[in-house]
Amino acid sequence: MVDALLRTAFDADAEAELVRELRADRDLATEIVYQEFGQLLGYAALSWMRAPDGWLCLAPVAVSPDHQNRGIGSKVLQLAIAWAKERDLTIVVLGDRDYYGKRGFSSERAANLTAPYPSEHLLLAGPGQNAPASRLIYPSAFGEA
Repeated sequence: MVDALLRTAFDADAEAELVRELRADRDLATEIVYQEFGQLLGYAALSWMRAPDGWLCLAPVAVSPDHQNRGIGSKVLQLAIAWAKERDLTIVVLGDRDYYGKRGFSSERAANLTAPYPSEHLLLAGPGQNAPASRLIYPSAFGEA
């Protein structure tokens, strides 16, 4: 079901392949699913960062194209943040500042982070204040150099 949702929600197969690799590498901390009447409408993967130790990466996040703009993405993010909060874990996401900023993530808290991706799109959710100066190292499935 997740594979089909990811292939429908994105133009390419990259996200479905990413989740398959994260599973194979045992890097997934959890998978958040949102269903209505047995139909999978929303999904988010939380995987373990290689650094900083104990941090999570949120990717991919998907909502069925036929059910977008109904708040499902926000519900999935709330579930992901709640899961991490119960475990006192920090989540990093690379995404749209406005979208994620309105849903509990902070770009200001991520200002001291460096990553192999555009740092201006990094946001954090979870315990603590501003992140210390750190280099983010993603799970190997993300294919960073």
